[in-house]
Amino acid sequence: MSQIKTNWSFVSDGETPNGFSFAGIAAGLKDSKKKDLALILAPENSICSGLFTQSIVRASCVDICEQRIKQSSGQIRAILINSGQANACTGDFGTQHTLIATKEVSQILGINEEEVLMCSTGVIGIPIQIKNLIDNLPNLVKELNKNSLQDAAEAILTTDLVDKKITIETFIEGRKVKISGLAKGSGMIYPNMATMLAFLTCDVGVDKEDWDKMISVAVKKSFNAISVDGETSTNDAFIGINSGKKIDKKFLSKIQAGIDIICQSLAKNIARDGEGANCLLEVLVEGAKNNSDAIKMAKSICNSSLVKTAIHGCDPNWGRIISAAGNSGIDFKLDLVDLYIGDFQILKKGKLKEYDTNKVTNYMRTKMNGKYLVEDIVSIVLNLNSGTEKGTAWGCDLSKKYVEINSEYTT
Repeated sequence: MSQIKTNWSFVSDGETPNGFSFAGIAAGLKDSKKKDLALILAPENSICSGLFTQSIVRASCVDICEQRIKQSSGQIRAILINSGQANACTGDFGTQHTLIATKEVSQILGINEEEVLMCSTGVIGIPIQIKNLIDNLPNLVKELNKNSLQDAAEAILTTDLVDKKITIETFIEGRKVKISGLAKGSGMIYPNMATMLAFLTCDVGVDKEDWDKMISVAVKKSFNAISVDGETSTNDAFIGINSGKKIDKKFLSKIQAGIDIICQSLAKNIARDGEGANCLLEVLVEGAKNNSDAIKMAKSICNSSLVKTAIHGCDPNWGRIISAAGNSGIDFKLDLVDLYIGDFQILKKGKLKEYDTNKVTNYMRTKMNGKYLVEDIVSIVLNLNSGTEKGTAWGCDLSKKYVEINSEYTT
C-alpha cells in the first residue's frame, strides 16, 4: 500500500467502496468473445452526478442518462455498460434498446427503471446485439456477488491495451473511506470528454449540490485536460456516485482531493493508452493569469498534431510548441516565456538558449522505451511569467500505428 498526497493510499484491486458492487461478463456482444457487459450497483439513497459529451450528435443512452439524473435529483442505483456497439446513430433502435435493457435490469434487481442508467461504447452506427445482452443479464446480476472491479473494468474496454481502474482509501475521524474509479478510452479522445467512459464510486454521503460541484471541478482538471487525437465522441460520459454516512463539511476538501487523484490517474491512463502511443505527454503551463488559461494552453499543445508527431520522432522542435501555445487563444508575451523539455531549458525570456540537441533527443528516446506510466512521460513546461496560476494537460505521441488502427477499425 503506497502513500499519496493528502494521506490517501492505494489499495488492492479486491477492495471497493462499502455497499457498492461490480460485475463484468462476456455476453456475446463482441466478436472477440471478450468481456463486454458490466454492471455497477449502488446502495439505496445514493447520489449521482454526470457529465456527458458536448457533441450535438449523441447516442440516445446519453440523453436518457441526463434525463434520469435530472428527474430523480441524482437518485440512481445502477449503471449498465456495454462495449462493442456504441448504439449511436442507430435511429429508434438506440432509444428502444436502452429502454429495454434498463427495464430488464431494474426488474431483476427489484428497483425502479428510472434508477438505472446505461452507457455504451464501440462502433458508431451499429445497434446493440440486444438479444445477447438481455439473455445474459441474469448471469451479470449474479456476478455482483463476486464483486469484481477487475471484471467490470475489462468489460468496458474497446481498443484499449490495458484496463484502467484504481481504488484509494483514507481515514477521516477514525472512519475508513474508499473511492474507486474505472474507465475506458484509447482513441477518439479530446478535451470536453472523449470516446471515454469513466465511473467513480465513493462511500461517503455528500449532498447533490456539493457533489455536482466536486465532480465538475475534478473533471475540469482531468478528463477535460487530455487529448489523443482531437476527436470528441458521441458517447462520452463520466458518472460519479456517492453513498454512505455523511461527514462534517470541513472534510469535503479531503474528499475532493481523493476524487481528483482518481480522475487524474484514470485520465493519464487514457492519454497514455492512446491508440499506437509510445509515451505520455505531460504539459505544464505555469505563470499564467488564471487556471483556465493555463489548462487551455496546455491542451492546445497536447492536441497539436505537429507537436505529437515531433514527440514521436524524438525531435526537439520547440517552434511547434510555441506555435501551438500561440494558437490557444490565450494572450501572452513571448519575450517573457521560459520553455523546458524535460530538464533542458530551451527558451529563457523568449530567447533561445544554447542546448545540446542530441541530449534532448536522447531524453525523448529514453521516455519512448520507459516503464509504462513511470518512466515514459515526456515533460514540457512553459512558464509565461505573467501570473501565479498553473494548469496541466496530458496527451501522447502520434504514431504510424494510430493511422493503421483507425484505417482498419471497422474492417
